[in-house]
Amino acid sequence: MSDAPHHLKFKAPSTWITRFAPLAPKDGPSGGMVLDLAAGGGRHARHFRDRGHPVTAVDKDVSALADLARDARAEVVEIDLEDGTPWPFPPAAFAGIVVSNYLFRPHFEGLIGSLEPGGVLLYETFARGNEAFGRPRNPDHLLTSGELLDLVRDRLQVVAYEHGETDEAPPGVKQRICAVNDLGLSTRDDGEPSPHSLMPQPS
Repeated sequence: MSDAPHHLKFKAPSTWITRFAPLAPKDGPSGGMVLDLAAGGGRHARHFRDRGHPVTAVDKDVSALADLARDARAEVVEIDLEDGTPWPFPPAAFAGIVVSNYLFRPHFEGLIGSLEPGGVLLYETFARGNEAFGRPRNPDHLLTSGELLDLVRDRLQVVAYEHGETDEAPPGVKQRICAVNDLGLSTRDDGEPSPHSLMPQPS
């Protein structure tokens, strides 16, 4: 068994993240910048970089991100997101924000606010019921039913949402959402946002 810290054990990007990564625009005001929050080993930052996006990878331990720190297309930010300091990023700064296997509710508002118009939020983490599988067990670190839906309600267009048991590493109970910041960008007569593909193709 690997002795690597838990957040560094997973090398391949999540299938949820890779499935909806093409929804992150490259031609918006941020130039396609994608934030990988609590990046761990940087698997999702590397995935978006390889898709042609500039990336910002954030974690309190950036030792596994040395290659990204040397990459002109990447910025590595070493910061403790839970030390009580305010959300560190400006509004409308990112074309995509990725959060995987991490939960710190005080930054929810900052996450939404930092999406540029048309930007995509890709969030997946553990939910109540995961205690039967192992860590995390603390309710503070587990989403409640529909919590991500409540987070984006009337603010982002929900493209896809899941909640349930999964065998994908790490196995457990997960809640996942893909949501786009385009409720105010409708060109339809009824004001509804234009739908997005559930299987977007790489550009």
